[in-house]
Amino acid sequence: MTKKRIEKDLKNKDMKKEEQEQEKELTLEEKYQDLLAENAELKDKWVRNAAEFENFRRRTISEKSDWIKNATERIVLELCDVVDNFERALHPEAENNRESYEKGIDLIFQQLDGVLKKEGVEKIEALGEEFDPQFHEALAHIPSELEDNKIAAVIQNGYTMNAKVIRPARVAVSNGEALEEIKREKKKKNKE
Repeated sequence: MTKKRIEKDLKNKDMKKEEQEQEKELTLEEKYQDLLAENAELKDKWVRNAAEFENFRRRTISEKSDWIKNATERIVLELCDVVDNFERALHPEAENNRESYEKGIDLIFQQLDGVLKKEGVEKIEALGEEFDPQFHEALAHIPSELEDNKIAAVIQNGYTMNAKVIRPARVAVSNGEALEEIKREKKKKNKE
């Protein structure tokens, strides 16, 4: 009986091992199915997030575009007032009275200058200043009474907006030759 019992125990053990292996396989199969489901869920989340981000990007671009349009709308309205005043100044009755015409043009200039200042635009003062390539664009070197590398003439005004150069001043820079000539003439007069 012991022999039979041992064989029976061995058979039971073999059966248990087979059952455990089948359970392991089922567990692996279940894990695989779980991983597939998790993968599908993550893929779905990723696709949704990508779509949400694309929608956000489009909405942001649209809002930025609208903001820029509205920002320029405000300044254009202010410039419309300036244009209206120019029309009034150019009206035939205004031209008959020269003094009133000149005063009107001066007021329009001040109004336009005020609009620009309100927007942070400032004129770059250049005449007589040292040439600075960050603020000035040299178009010519000319003889003048000023020292070398000083701005002798402003060809086109330059402007900054909120401390950033939006248009450099186009200038003619002194080469100092006329100054040297004046000094030589003074020396000649002093010698005589």
